[in-house]
Amino acid sequence: MKTERKGGIAAEAFYWAQALVYALVVLVLINVFLLRISVVKGSSMLPTLEERDLVLVRVFGYSEPKHGDVIVVNDTGLLNEPLVKRVIGVAGDVVDIDRDTGTVYVYGAALDEPYINERIRDFYNNVEYPYTVPESRVFVMDDNRNASTDSRASYVGALPYDQIVGKVLVRFWPLTEIGRIQ
Repeated sequence: MKTERKGGIAAEAFYWAQALVYALVVLVLINVFLLRISVVKGSSMLPTLEERDLVLVRVFGYSEPKHGDVIVVNDTGLLNEPLVKRVIGVAGDVVDIDRDTGTVYVYGAALDEPYINERIRDFYNNVEYPYTVPESRVFVMDDNRNASTDSRASYVGALPYDQIVGKVLVRFWPLTEIGRIQ
């Protein structure tokens, strides 16, 4: 026995419109307070992430960046759009880069960086090393070090925590590359 709603087609349309509005409100609340979707722009994070990859970003509960985290930051420069970067140093860390080998050091210990595209060849920056990361800031670098702009450039510098949108958790597009980001 089939039950029917009273009111016909108009009532049914109202019911579906109401359900869509509720779903949209829930999605907006999730996007603002919990998780966010971000699109990777450019080649600066190769080979870890490629242009137009879609990533899920943890917004809620991410306040203390850690070494190696892949984060999304609000760019306040020319592009004025979210950018993906990797945390190399946090407040108080001393970061150094060997100009001969391109090796990055934090407190004198060479970083194991299997994620980078290639060692640094071009030193386009004017940051003085060793560099001490100021309080409430992070020193970020891209994985494609020779084709990117990051904290090594003095006009970018160490980024304040309030520019951090959140931590990249997973890539979910393209479907063939779904997985956690390390």
